[in-house]
Amino acid sequence: MNGDLRELYQEVILDHGRSPRNFRLIEHPTGFAHGHNPMCGDALTVFLIVGADGRIADVAFQGKGCAISVASASLMTEVVKGRSVADAERLFAAFQRMCTDDSFDPDTADGDDRDALERLQALEGVRAFPIRVKCATLAWHTLNAALAGESGATTE
Repeated sequence: MNGDLRELYQEVILDHGRSPRNFRLIEHPTGFAHGHNPMCGDALTVFLIVGADGRIADVAFQGKGCAISVASASLMTEVVKGRSVADAERLFAAFQRMCTDDSFDPDTADGDDRDALERLQALEGVRAFPIRVKCATLAWHTLNAALAGESGATTE
């Protein structure tokens, strides 16, 4: 990754970390879960509304954590809103691979997933710091728990 791109990604993470999108409570969610990363103390709750059509009509989060954790939650809410539950689950699997697998190529993903993964690429640098992968994936594990009707998720 060249220096200019790395700097841009750092700016994206800092922007979302300082001014997270969809950082709010959803009244009467159809699902929610609490997430915790005991390694660094990140803790958040993901709220969502899944419509009758099986699409995520609204998603938000609240909590506290490091810049990577908050930025990841913010970006996640932006890319999963409007997607079907199955699409969100597939995107989580791809994001997990992007953060952990050096051979992962986002260009191999299908249309909408490729666009979303391009937005999420700001976080792929965590792959070089395995302990930070848990920060980047906490919100996604918590979303998965909320979609499955579970009350919580942890990165342990």
